[in-house]
Amino acid sequence: MVRINARYDGNLRCTATHTPSGAELITDAPTDNVGKGESFSPTDLLATSMLTCIMTIVAIRADSRNIDVKNMKGSVEKSMASDPRRIAKLDITIELPNGIPIEDRAWLITEGCNCPICVSVSESMEVDVTFE
Repeated sequence: MVRINARYDGNLRCTATHTPSGAELITDAPTDNVGKGESFSPTDLLATSMLTCIMTIVAIRADSRNIDVKNMKGSVEKSMASDPRRIAKLDITIELPNGIPIEDRAWLITEGCNCPICVSVSESMEVDVTFE
């Protein structure tokens, strides 16, 4: 189990601390929800978590078969819904490096799309993952 502690700093900003490492991150309310948008919003972190979770699982699985994914890149675009306010959709694109055989690519894609975040999100949020 991992504990993350958070402190409300005022002005719609929080500081979260990952207790095992001491690493901190700041969240701000987004500009479309009366915030300053000077850092990741909590919903940005969920989107980032899904993107990086997929990429991490791909890398773990690739390492198990000695497949080099060192220059893998990804991006996520988050769309919000208003009633209730929630993440409506995540458009995720992951670019695998060239030279990976088609069978290995297919396996990595399947493995990546079964990351812990993907299998934990609500079915009310549309998620579109594209591998290039």
